[in-house]
Amino acid sequence: MSDHIVRATAENGSIRAFCATTRDLVEYARGCHNTSPVVTAALGRLLTAGAIMGSMQKGDDDLLTLQLRGSGPMKGITVTADAKANVKGYPNVADVIIPANSRGKLDVSGAIGPGSLTVIKDMGLKDPYVGMVELISGEIAEDLAYYFTSSEQVPSAVSLGVLMEKNNTVRQAGGLIIQTLPGASDEVIDMLEDKLSGIASMTQMLDEGMTPEDILTDILGANNLQILDTIPTAFSCNCDRARVEKVVISLGKKEIKKMIDDGEPVELKCHFCNKAYEFTPDQLKSIYDRL
Repeated sequence: MSDHIVRATAENGSIRAFCATTRDLVEYARGCHNTSPVVTAALGRLLTAGAIMGSMQKGDDDLLTLQLRGSGPMKGITVTADAKANVKGYPNVADVIIPANSRGKLDVSGAIGPGSLTVIKDMGLKDPYVGMVELISGEIAEDLAYYFTSSEQVPSAVSLGVLMEKNNTVRQAGGLIIQTLPGASDEVIDMLEDKLSGIASMTQMLDEGMTPEDILTDILGANNLQILDTIPTAFSCNCDRARVEKVVISLGKKEIKKMIDDGEPVELKCHFCNKAYEFTPDQLKSIYDRL
């Protein structure tokens, strides 16, 4: 089952829902950054949320950025996504190892620590939209639900999960965002809350063989569910040598001259995908001469 997001509505449009399976993209990110299990879980949850929220954007060129900043050993995570659900991201610290939480689960909250979540939406206007909330749990799903409710005034239920294999590869990953819109009755909201309180975790449902379509049908099938479309999603980084060269140029002539005088090749890595780009002294001299 390849990674994809299912978009749907229910109750005559008063509920909108998104459900995603993202195992492949989370496993790709784990391989890129060689993340420890708890970092894989945190990064995978935010990547999944980013892909879903990216697909919510209306303009083809709109860009979404999610920034988690915390005082825990992971320090933070940055994720960006476009309207086609192409997503990329990186952790500030990739190799965090901490004990499991009191439930015997990967302690994502402990790895992130107290901090904040910032949502940046670049919609091609003069200034991007920026919303920020304090983390209420550090588990990411609850923090995003709080963001939607407090910053966008859209009551939302969010579920995100990453299940690891014993060899620390990704077994399952996915996410669910269900939102009630103006016009949703109290009865519908109560029904939705009751239904969501009784469902299994995202990764358990995926591991039992349920698809995003199955999950949405199970939760909303009795409420005039309409599946609108299916959107492929993937980890996708648009870095290239030209972009990295601009980073070298931004260092200025003095720093570039120092690198040339060292006489050794310089390697720069993309934060998002960890791809390495090497610049030889001759290539650095060419950049220096152009400046």
